Amino acid sequence: MLDPVNILIVTVLSGIMSMAVLGSLRPAAIPGVGYWISGNTLAIVGLVLFALQRATPLYLSVMIANGIFSIAVLQMLQGCRQFFGRRPIEFGEYVCWAAMMIGFLCWTYVVPDINARILLASLFHAYVYASVGWITYKGHIPGRPKYSYHFVTATASLGALGHLSRGLLYGFGVVHQTALLQPNVVNVAFLGLGILALPSLSIGMVMLAHDRMAERLERWANIDELTGALTRRAFLARAEARLAQALANGTRLSIAIIDIDHFKSINDEHGHACGDEVLAHFGRVVAANIRATDLFGRLGGEEFAVLCPATGRADAVEQLDRLRTKIAGGGCLLSDGERLVYTFSAGADEHRRGETLAHLMARADAALYAAKARGRNRVMAG
Repeated sequence: MLDPVNILIVTVLSGIMSMAVLGSLRPAAIPGVGYWISGNTLAIVGLVLFALQRATPLYLSVMIANGIFSIAVLQMLQGCRQFFGRRPIEFGEYVCWAAMMIGFLCWTYVVPDINARILLASLFHAYVYASVGWITYKGHIPGRPKYSYHFVTATASLGALGHLSRGLLYGFGVVHQTALLQPNVVNVAFLGLGILALPSLSIGMVMLAHDRMAERLERWANIDELTGALTRRAFLARAEARLAQALANGTRLSIAIIDIDHFKSINDEHGHACGDEVLAHFGRVVAANIRATDLFGRLGGEEFAVLCPATGRADAVEQLDRLRTKIAGGGCLLSDGERLVYTFSAGADEHRRGETLAHLMARADAALYAAKARGRNRVMAG
């Protein structure tokens, strides 16, 4: 028969490895990692105390060990909440933890009953694992790979089911035992499932953290940090995909090429920091006033583009002209308190059957130069 102590030792070693990996992710400042590291640390301490149960007093191997280990899994849940942008700490959970510890005190010293203690601990752990599984299931970001989310959801669900089954079997007296580390088949099976669930969950958390890092890298590669617009490469790639979709669906598609007027003068007269503030302001205003289906990209410097699916040339010109009026009428409030009024010029045109995206952009760019030749601060159709 496998000795339960051996399971604890293997789990401690696994927890140490998980901590090493999670520790390497700490500099990335990923939400939740700090909770996951502290949770693994507490779990290791709790597991060591469990393993010493045959040689230490009950207050250490039962009370303190269970209290620490329960806080450890709660820390994993709190890290999961923080990772998905939720408030990490729920006060009611600590109330439940305190109530559980009072029950442990009662069923350890007043009316000794290990089955009642197992029921309490198992229900608490089942709640924590079920919560982790549900939060992760609901927290999947559209467009991101699903594997790590499914792994954590499945691991947490199995952990919840294992703890719930263990609690009910012992709570209703179906299985009896006299000590936590009693080496019988049922105890070893449940102990192995319950304890090994935590390292497996830690592996899943590492996978989620790596996915978040990959998402950041992709965002940095695809999003212009200053303006929030798509980078040129990302814009062109997505524009090609939208064009192919429009051709397949037989829908219209237009594009506008935009240039901030006299931007060099803004830099020369007010400084490049002011120029950056204008670019950032322009990006915010455009993002807030285009449709969710439109694409907004920075082609370079002060030149931008807006792709308008399911839109004809006249509607695209009208949409850009409303944006032009908003920009010209508001201006940019600089960090020094000065309001700088600036304008932009744009050229817009609609895709013609058989032409490439490059040809469409060239015609819109020609319309932009026509707008500049007409005195700027206007939108011209190609």
